[in-house]
Amino acid sequence: MGKIRLAMTFLGVLGAALWASSTRAADEPPGATYTVGGVQACMHCHDEPPVRGILQTPHAVKGDSRTPFAQHDCETCHGPSEAHSLGRGRNKPPPSVVFSGPHASPVEKQNGMCLTCHESGLRMNWQGSPHQQNQIGCANCHNPHLPKDLVLVKVSQPQVCFTCHSQQRAESFEYSHHPIREGKVVCSDCHNPHGSPADKQLREFTVNETCYNCHAEKRGPLLWEHQPVRDNCMNCHTPHGSNEARLMKERMNFLCSSCHSAESNNSGGAFGGRASIPYHSPIGSSFVNSALANQRQCVNCHSQVHGSNSPSGAFFFR
Repeated sequence: MGKIRLAMTFLGVLGAALWASSTRAADEPPGATYTVGGVQACMHCHDEPPVRGILQTPHAVKGDSRTPFAQHDCETCHGPSEAHSLGRGRNKPPPSVVFSGPHASPVEKQNGMCLTCHESGLRMNWQGSPHQQNQIGCANCHNPHLPKDLVLVKVSQPQVCFTCHSQQRAESFEYSHHPIREGKVVCSDCHNPHGSPADKQLREFTVNETCYNCHAEKRGPLLWEHQPVRDNCMNCHTPHGSNEARLMKERMNFLCSSCHSAESNNSGGAFGGRASIPYHSPIGSSFVNSALANQRQCVNCHSQVHGSNSPSGAFFFR
């Protein structure tokens, strides 16, 4: 598994680098030159807070050779833009690369500038990811001019994601939900928005491995395994919100009965059957009554529904 991850990392980084460099070479205007004066020339006009905030970010550290300001200041990201700097009036040409507004550059060109530096690590699977295929630009989520990028702050990150993912926003208001609105969990704890080998851009290869990062006590291996649990946590739970307790997909007895029904395997279930809860009437009858009618839940007895290590835990009683 480690060798596979290493190979994927190398190929992802190599592909991103080649794509970014080819994009820059194809889109850079011929004969373009950099502005004399660098950031001072830019700040002569762009001295408002939304732009000036970049001076308080790591991008503006001139002492670090890896940063934009150690190379060509603002034009490291916006491209050679001397014509923009010298222009006047309404016919003033825009910078070589524009990240927002009516003159925004094509998304591929914008992202190519960002991938010049940010092409490894969590971004190695960007090419072919859902966000890349849907023409999502880095600047749609990130604002490098802010001292604290909203998507990198735990409290504000979900609001950035909810801008597009409205269904997940609605589910976060339901009775049972992960503590996203409380600022304890963020979308990137489970998903990698820059791409992933897994479905739904999960951080791990499977749903269960992702869930085990927080719910390690469910990982196992256990002496007695509950197969639906080992298969996929989402067989029983929904991740973003539910009106049932514990993020259950539906009321517990109904959910259990979808597999454990009297008709399919004679195990009883919530609606009766040979193995249901015994009920004795005043006249001594031995008829059985359902757990649903007794207002009980399956976990009243089968408390170790995720699996048991007890030698006598075959039915998840302990």
